[in-house]
Amino acid sequence: MLEFLNDNIISLITPILLILSGLYFSIRLKFFYIRHPVKIIRSMLKRQKKDGISPFRAVTLALAGTLGVGNIAGVASSIAIGGFGSVFWMWISALVAMVLKYAEITLAIKHRRTDSATGEHHGGASYYIYDHFAKNGKKIFGKTLATVFALLCIVNAITMGCVIQSNAVSTSFEGVMNIKPWIIGAIVALLCVIVISGNARWISSFSEKTVPIMTLGYIVLSLAVLAARRELIGDAFAAIFNSAFTLRSAAGGVAGFGISRALKAGTMRGLMSNEAGCGTAPTAHAAAETDSPAKQGFWGIFEVFVDTILLCTLTALVIIVASLGGSQSILLYKENPMMMTIKAYSSVLGGWSEYFMTISVLLFAFATMICWAHYGKESILYITKKRPFTVAYILIYCLFIFIGALTAPKLAWLAADLALGIMTIINLTVLFLMSDEVVEETDKFFGRGR
Repeated sequence: MLEFLNDNIISLITPILLILSGLYFSIRLKFFYIRHPVKIIRSMLKRQKKDGISPFRAVTLALAGTLGVGNIAGVASSIAIGGFGSVFWMWISALVAMVLKYAEITLAIKHRRTDSATGEHHGGASYYIYDHFAKNGKKIFGKTLATVFALLCIVNAITMGCVIQSNAVSTSFEGVMNIKPWIIGAIVALLCVIVISGNARWISSFSEKTVPIMTLGYIVLSLAVLAARRELIGDAFAAIFNSAFTLRSAAGGVAGFGISRALKAGTMRGLMSNEAGCGTAPTAHAAAETDSPAKQGFWGIFEVFVDTILLCTLTALVIIVASLGGSQSILLYKENPMMMTIKAYSSVLGGWSEYFMTISVLLFAFATMICWAHYGKESILYITKKRPFTVAYILIYCLFIFIGALTAPKLAWLAADLALGIMTIINLTVLFLMSDEVVEETDKFFGRGR
């Protein structure tokens, strides 16, 4: 049932809606992110007041949620499903989704709430969904839709943010070091309990220290592979573009593109990686101390660039050059995308890189688990402020970390795709309805002439 819904409804509607929404906001905002790069970068580098969570801390927390299995196993899964051409559609989804992430973060800052006792900010898609409909006299509908969104976010936290990440870690350690999955599951679950029991400042402090280091390490390893196979880089790009427009069992035109396996796989895995447009990252950004919603929104554009344009592209190129260079055997791991990626690196750099990649998977996945645990906690807080529910959520979340280490993740991928797709449809619809507010905040920063 889940597979049918994903293949015939969600993965058909979501790519088209993402592209159309991205084009709509790009036109309404006059492509400001292309026309004013210097001003945007200057505003991002400008020092903010030190109290609370800095804008950079907020973005590292959000990046912790995106820089995970989506960059490693997700890219391999996309190639396995849609071929090399799916990478092209990852790029397209990222380029059009940049402005969507800007829009949703801008709204999250504008509609967040501040705890009078602790001074902490709480916000996200559920808050601006409710505010929009409440403002238009539809409080009950707004509350219902916002609660549904929060529940879907909790489902996605447990599947994509928990089970899939945990399984990727246990698969890596078992495949490379022959360590039993239950051992890895127990250790990671225990570490998660310790970290996620803290507040947003504690969690963001953890991400601020780990995300830049693990990102740099992954970039260096990927560049080493590409340097060793530099003669195949041109062929890799040719393979991407040549297969991007090959429609499998589809008629031509827009409908054909809508059901192309390459487009669906690339867009859905790109969305799962950078989360642009689905309404999750605003939860992290809402905690930032900033004097302008638009300024914090710029960090969302930066996020998508780092996650998809940079890291996902590096992963994809490594897999493609490895396969073109005589290591076609890596494509035999289609049922195990994590090992496909690891073998792609080791086929070029040697066995030692498998250990490096295993540790990288652990760090990426653990950071993602922490961030998604935070998203789930914030969703629980939106629904109810009663502490027992938050405690129960943390315990259930960590239990699923252990379960995820032991079970095949196919059902979790299907549930995550469905939840993420529905969240995206809800969020993009509300973003469209609230587009005037996004334009207003953008004009406040750039001026009406832009």
